[in-house]
Amino acid sequence: MTLVLKGVMQSPVTPLKADFSPDYETFEKLVDFHVRTGATAISWPHHKAESHNFSMPQRKKLAEVAIKAVNKRVPVSIHVSALALEDTFDLVRHAEKADADAIIAITPYFWKYPPEAIYTHFLRLGTSTSLPMIAYNSPSYLDGIEFTGEMTKRLIEKLPNFIGMKDASFNSEKFFEILRAALPMRPDFAMIAGVEYLLPSMALGGAGSYSSAGTIAPNLLNELYASCVNGNWARARECQYKLSQLWQIFRDQYPSSLKGGCVIMGRPVGPTSPPLPTASPERMKFIEKRLDELGILQSEPHGW
Repeated sequence: MTLVLKGVMQSPVTPLKADFSPDYETFEKLVDFHVRTGATAISWPHHKAESHNFSMPQRKKLAEVAIKAVNKRVPVSIHVSALALEDTFDLVRHAEKADADAIIAITPYFWKYPPEAIYTHFLRLGTSTSLPMIAYNSPSYLDGIEFTGEMTKRLIEKLPNFIGMKDASFNSEKFFEILRAALPMRPDFAMIAGVEYLLPSMALGGAGSYSSAGTIAPNLLNELYASCVNGNWARARECQYKLSQLWQIFRDQYPSSLKGGCVIMGRPVGPTSPPLPTASPERMKFIEKRLDELGILQSEPHGW
């Protein structure tokens, strides 16, 4: 496949109105903001986008808004995973019709599936579409279910459109195991950090990251990536240390803290849908204080 993923990619939050319905107009502005501030790709809806809380028609409409807002400036991948597999394959078909550049899918939800069932699921998913496919490995979300190097190798053998993986395992050994299996077979296979530890993933051969903190601090993320590419490891470590502190702020009460940070930076994205809590005034004050201490308020863009 010709699609190449690298750099700091963004998976936006989903703006909501006061009644918790999608705010399509603000979502369009948010996606455009990410592209203008250096995102090398857009992927929606990851879990911080509250994907489980939307109906299928809402997910389709939001996907269309994202694709239109990007307007082919960078690749757009649509996350198609849903509780019902019928909905997953419906979202795949919609992504094709909406002119997405790729799909991304996590291992199936809820049940603890054996490895062969995971392999069969992704084989079926990959053969159901001509779009490039990105797998999403997140064992902490899914009761320890994870990809292995051997499974990755088997899927590459069968699927010419299997181009990369988002890995949110927090496990460098697992990250390297998958990359070591994939690269000899597919040299442009993109192993993408799904957590905020871009520096160690780049050292292992990673292509970039899907960032949460980049929603708030795109300049910091772009500088970290550039420092890694240029071999400026001292500066990369400084950026990674600050980024790690940001991640600790936002992963607490996730994703409401992230949406609160957006509000503080002049990009109001509305509440978080129940039963997730919206950031309280006390939480907002804490986030703003920490952003000030880290220099984020002074160094990152405000507003749209």
